[in-house]
Amino acid sequence: MKNIRIATRESKLALWQARFVRAQLLAAHPEIEVTLVGMSTKGDRWLDAPLSEIGGKGLFIKELEVAMLDGRADMAVHSVKDLPAVMPDGFSLPLIAFRDDIRDVLVSPKGPLEALPKGARVGSSSLRRKSQILAIRPDLEVLPIRGNVGTRLEKLDFGEFDGIVLAAAGLARLELHRDDMHPLSVDECLPAPGQGALGVEILQGSAIEEFLTPLLDVRTSACVIAERGISAGLGADCALPVAASAHFTSSTQIQLSALVADAIGANIIRSIVTGTDPITLAGQAVEELLANGAGEILDSIRQDEH
Repeated sequence: MKNIRIATRESKLALWQARFVRAQLLAAHPEIEVTLVGMSTKGDRWLDAPLSEIGGKGLFIKELEVAMLDGRADMAVHSVKDLPAVMPDGFSLPLIAFRDDIRDVLVSPKGPLEALPKGARVGSSSLRRKSQILAIRPDLEVLPIRGNVGTRLEKLDFGEFDGIVLAAAGLARLELHRDDMHPLSVDECLPAPGQGALGVEILQGSAIEEFLTPLLDVRTSACVIAERGISAGLGADCALPVAASAHFTSSTQIQLSALVADAIGANIIRSIVTGTDPITLAGQAVEELLANGAGEILDSIRQDEH
């Protein structure tokens, strides 16, 4: 295979991610060519409603998968946090790597979270972020916001919001550095499963997988597998207030923190487990969350959505 084609959305961040993986592939395999296949997805075009109301983040992914099925592309690069916890039939995620800062960031000219004025308008379309922010500051108004990173920052600068919450990794990759950026600690806002990591999706059984082997990151992959196991075990997609973060505490031990929250952050259920096998860890955490009422919270949110 002389030319590998990467399907990518055409947002600045998606293109950065695809170009980054292309550079890694070329460094590992200087004998090949790697080209980008840019496309606009339904999620990019439909900005009039919250994602949870129009199909979730799968709207950003489906057309890239169709391009692979049609033979127009060989792989797709994603932010892992945007992927479903269980890959669709016929597709696999053989590479999880290149993890950046996992935290969320409040961007606000009015200061950090604790300094925002009462009733401040905070833009975030993530129910996970909304619930955790309201748990700390129930007096704030957390409102939906759509668009790419640049569009959201413009809405903030034009005064539509007093602050917005974005992923630190996306801001770093776009080299966006502002004086009004206030990172939220993992204790304040536990991130989405896989946040900060990149994933490469391919057709199951594709020969492309062998080209990815030199790029493997065993530790990042183990942590993200544990985190994604929380969403999978709860049957939760990224539209629900489910969060997880794993890290190595020694050469073999992984600590996995997870939570499920109600929509307004009044009830947050947490689990922290430690072990060596990411799949076993995720199962233990899910069992603990469910035993403490996480299933009832998620069922209630699902019913409200319908």
